[in-house]
Amino acid sequence: MSADLPEYYFRVRENGALVFRVDTQNRQRRIDMDQIAVVNIRNGEIKPHGDRILSNDDLEVIRDWMQERQEVLAHRDIDDIHRAVDYMNLTTQWAQSRATEEQLEDVTDALLLAMHDLRSVLVRKKADRLLKGGQ
Repeated sequence: MSADLPEYYFRVRENGALVFRVDTQNRQRRIDMDQIAVVNIRNGEIKPHGDRILSNDDLEVIRDWMQERQEVLAHRDIDDIHRAVDYMNLTTQWAQSRATEEQLEDVTDALLLAMHDLRSVLVRKKADRLLKGGQ
């Protein structure tokens, strides 16, 4: 089982990850994880842990992970937006067919403001794209 483990482990956190080197080649035949770096996805920073010096192989693996992670996060963002469209449709159906007056009173103002804000941003962004395309 330990032979199948990757050489590196990335513990994901808010803006990146802690990077560990995985060691299964020890006398006790247990899994040791040695932290080697901290990475920040937002600014691309790779900080060696403590007084470590990262090898070129370490840096290559970390940079590859960072690129893959950014792709995963970008995919999740657009997937969340597609889900939001579904939720909007479900909310419309709920408001039309099942919502009580009390429930509608509870959510109407918040929904109207959120939809107005979203519509304003989308209309402005669409106009900007049309202007850029026409130049």
